[in-house]
Amino acid sequence: MNCKLSTNLLVGSLTLRSQSDTRERLLEAAEQLFTERGFGAVGVKDIAQAVGIHHASLYHHSPGGKEELFVEVIKRGLHRHLTGITAAITSEEGNLRAQLRAIAAWLLSHPPIDLLRLALSDMPQIDPEYADEISTLAHDALIEPIHMALRAARDRGEIAVLDLGNVAGAIFASVEALHTIPSMYLIKTRYEMACDLIDIFIRGMRPE
Repeated sequence: MNCKLSTNLLVGSLTLRSQSDTRERLLEAAEQLFTERGFGAVGVKDIAQAVGIHHASLYHHSPGGKEELFVEVIKRGLHRHLTGITAAITSEEGNLRAQLRAIAAWLLSHPPIDLLRLALSDMPQIDPEYADEISTLAHDALIEPIHMALRAARDRGEIAVLDLGNVAGAIFASVEALHTIPSMYLIKTRYEMACDLIDIFIRGMRPE
């Protein structure tokens, strides 16, 4: 391989790495801004400024602009939660209370998921096809794993509930709601409060 070809390959490799690094920084900045403000309150200039690039340059790394970044940020966040919740369930196989506590620990160790804002404010502003995809993924990542854990517990005889889907949604929403309590009003840790809620759910689901 001659020196010129070797140099060209090196320059090309460094350029691709730089572009990849910039896109990752864009995604990280976009995730923080969208989490704090929601889709409508964040502009392309806000994201570009957070990364330190001109807003016109953002389209080089994300041709679809703000919407493309939003969809990718939401999807990878949901996949991250799916992995974490699934691991929590697997780590406590055969014990529903321990599984739900592990799920609560995972959810409370990550930024809150504002599904209400996502459904009522963010998704109506994006392409309906993307919105449907995100809605399906949100259910599959956040609710369905809990639903499956409840179903397995029912099969083992731990609980006796018919409408497991609604119960799974209620458990998720109850744990997530603990994020909204100001720290000054906490008399227990959020995790301890989650454990109390889980105990209430389990008592209500026990066979008579």
